[in-house]
Amino acid sequence: MGSVFRFKQFEVDQAGCAMKINTDGVILGALAAHPYPVNILDIGTGTGVIALMMAQRFPSAHVNAVEIDESAALAAAKNCLNSVFTDRMSVSYSSFEGFTTTLKYSMIVSNPPYFVNDLKNPEKRKEIARHADEDFFALLLKKTAGMLTEDGLLWLILPVKQAESVVVNAVLQKLFPSKIVHVYSDQTKASFRQIICLGFSDRPPVEEHLYIYEGLNLYTDQYKYLLRDFLLAF
Repeated sequence: MGSVFRFKQFEVDQAGCAMKINTDGVILGALAAHPYPVNILDIGTGTGVIALMMAQRFPSAHVNAVEIDESAALAAAKNCLNSVFTDRMSVSYSSFEGFTTTLKYSMIVSNPPYFVNDLKNPEKRKEIARHADEDFFALLLKKTAGMLTEDGLLWLILPVKQAESVVVNAVLQKLFPSKIVHVYSDQTKASFRQIICLGFSDRPPVEEHLYIYEGLNLYTDQYKYLLRDFLLAF
């Protein structure tokens, strides 16, 4: 019972997943967008929650998900199979590096590992889920650039320093930021995450600000509105 997280239109069983549902994932799942997505890819899907949110939000799109951890991939596949979106979803047990497809994607989303060169987590599966090697983001940018349609978009959520580094390096793949969302715990603190949207159009990015709390355990109306179609509490 305790491992199941219930959303308004689907359920996610987190049993067997090293990384559980978190705020980063649900924010990205609610914000990432494309005008007319046909195929969507979720990299490092974990429980499958972002992929499921994509399937709910874009009822005409097909959603593929990739997960390197076998237990998590099995759990994500089960969660997708048990959803009403199952006929439009698939989960691949694979590293992103080893993932191959002939499809081109309108949208690629990822809540990736991001602790580059930080102290490694002693639990191996959490280490894989949370940590990235030096060349991970260079490879991610290079490979996704080749998998996107001409109007395709890559959406990532990252700590601020990592996001800024990714934006700089993305130019090497002719990917440019079209939107940057600065995420704050509340108005008294500095931004702790950035959601970046990268595409092939080079124009000044739209910048937005998202505040999660307005007081102790009190969510902002902005946050509740963003997640109103997903979280039972809203």
